[in-house]
Amino acid sequence: HPSPAEPSPASLRIPANIRPGLHPGLCAHRVSCDSAASPMHALLQLGACLIHAIMVPVATCAGLPSLGVLVQANCWETLRNTSAVGPVYWTWWLPISLWLCDPSSFSKPVVPLDPMEYNPSKSSYHPVQDACWGHGQRVPYLAVARTFERIEEVSARLKNIETLSNLFRSVVALSPSDILPCIYLCLNRLGPAYKGLELGIGETILMKAVAQATGRQLDQIKAEAQEKGDLGLVAESSRSNQRTMFTPPKLSAAGVFSKLQEIARMTGSASMNKKIDIIKGLFVACRHSEARYITRSLGGKLRIGLAEQSVLSAIAHAVSLTPPGQGFPPEVLDAGQSKSAEARKAWLEEQTQILKQTFCELPSYDIIVPILLEHGVESLPQHCKITPGIPLKPMLAQPTKGIGEVLKRFEEAAFTCEYKYDGERAQIHILENGDVHIYSRNQEDNTSKYPDIISRIPKVKKDSVQSCILDAEAVAWDPEKRQIQPFQILTTRKRKDVEAAEIKVQVCLYAFDILYLNGESLVKEPFSRRRQLLHESFVETEGEFLFATSMDTCSLDEISEFLDQSIKDSCEGLMVKTLEVDATYEIAKRSHKWLKLKKDYLEGVGDTLDLVVIGAYLGKGKRVGMYGGFLLACYDEESEEYQSICKVGSSWG
Repeated sequence: HPSPAEPSPASLRIPANIRPGLHPGLCAHRVSCDSAASPMHALLQLGACLIHAIMVPVATCAGLPSLGVLVQANCWETLRNTSAVGPVYWTWWLPISLWLCDPSSFSKPVVPLDPMEYNPSKSSYHPVQDACWGHGQRVPYLAVARTFERIEEVSARLKNIETLSNLFRSVVALSPSDILPCIYLCLNRLGPAYKGLELGIGETILMKAVAQATGRQLDQIKAEAQEKGDLGLVAESSRSNQRTMFTPPKLSAAGVFSKLQEIARMTGSASMNKKIDIIKGLFVACRHSEARYITRSLGGKLRIGLAEQSVLSAIAHAVSLTPPGQGFPPEVLDAGQSKSAEARKAWLEEQTQILKQTFCELPSYDIIVPILLEHGVESLPQHCKITPGIPLKPMLAQPTKGIGEVLKRFEEAAFTCEYKYDGERAQIHILENGDVHIYSRNQEDNTSKYPDIISRIPKVKKDSVQSCILDAEAVAWDPEKRQIQPFQILTTRKRKDVEAAEIKVQVCLYAFDILYLNGESLVKEPFSRRRQLLHESFVETEGEFLFATSMDTCSLDEISEFLDQSIKDSCEGLMVKTLEVDATYEIAKRSHKWLKLKKDYLEGVGDTLDLVVIGAYLGKGKRVGMYGGFLLACYDEESEEYQSICKVGSSWG
């Protein structure tokens, strides 16, 4: 270089992979210079290089890029005013920078993408470069909110699955420990249904928290919420117009989820004020659309049209395309890149089906997600199986309008007819340690609701039963008349923490299926085999534990007589099930393998009512500005008044 005191830009030899904005460990300009430096100059240069090498990365990591730029400028000025710039700068600064900085982040921008610019719906999404946070950092809640915005704007299911999977790909690559909170936030849940975590926040309390957090009057919040039909939008606009003296810490997805769980676990007389304080703290820290979705989460409805099946698809796509456990930087960002469009689609559908089937048998993200991150999708069936203590979503039946339709549907297949009891679905889990749990159709833990059933299970199971899962119906029972009582009687029982001595409504458990027995899943067995094992494993006790009344027949007349008898015996009708062909238990599905014949469905049997509209409910969300439901009534000729009967929210024509 002709002039060592001031090297010209043209003479600086910069590697091709170095550009402005890259990690400071790669931003050193390689300067060639043949001049020598005095010892004093060398010390000055070394000091400047050390400061530069240490302070620039520290300033960057601390989120103070402007400080880094200032340090860089001053150090470069020091080097400019001493001789032998190149040798010292190249010899000392770059090696120290490389040693201090994480080499894995060389390709990561110094300043991550602004969360407001985060767009997981963009084409050719890059899970690292397009993310708005760095490796090992907490996922910003704003990234989740921006994803919700994109999904809310688009009604196309496949596009929304792609958008959500892109968010999950970034989480898997950069912050895998945050994937579970992100999944639950997308589902608007606090954990598995059987754990019973509920926020317990009413709309009025939520409005009060929004008002206090934003400094507005409660009446203003109520009026605006009624006008917009969405308290989330009110919270967002109120927060955006608010100014604070100090900027609160930014919200993370894991932090928000943790606060929601904390709210749900609070109990006692003073808990409501504590809940409001936590909500206010969340609102004060909200940016942009965060307040909208936090408010909706607290209210119990995200209103973005995201179903659980879509979330499962997005999870499967994410861990398949960007496999977890690669380290950083990940070598594989898109495992399907080399496949044709058709092959890629088929592969992702196969991966999705594996995850969905696994989730049917073991519906717990708490268990599945860690296994998914460690072993991948294809290993799930080996590690995740039906487990007593974790409720399954039940198999449901398709309605039919007549016996003729049943015979036509099943044709030559053998089938059985069972009484359809008018009670509450009860899934009985017997664990190897002797514990018994009862779960509802919606996987809620009803164990404390039925202590009478819990106490009788050890008496009715045979010694050969070590563990099992039963499908049954809990029905109100009159011990004096020895007959079934209407479902309305059952609803008068206390819902939680029932004491056996306080029980006034007795129940009888009618068992009709067994899904698991002594460590073996039976869902792939035909119903005839499952029914046989059920009868061999338990004994009946009148008024306490009985098998569903059934009849194996294919005669139209016999089915008709059996249907009439079921109605006389206070049942809803019949369940018709295949015995051998296509007779497996389909978890979480409304299947044509089971058909239900209810008197309400039969043509010419059900009664009709002439009702009139006496009231309407203001619509919310997408129904704002319209009526969201109607209150119907019938005319009472004796009192000459209209008596309200029911509310209609859909199928109104």
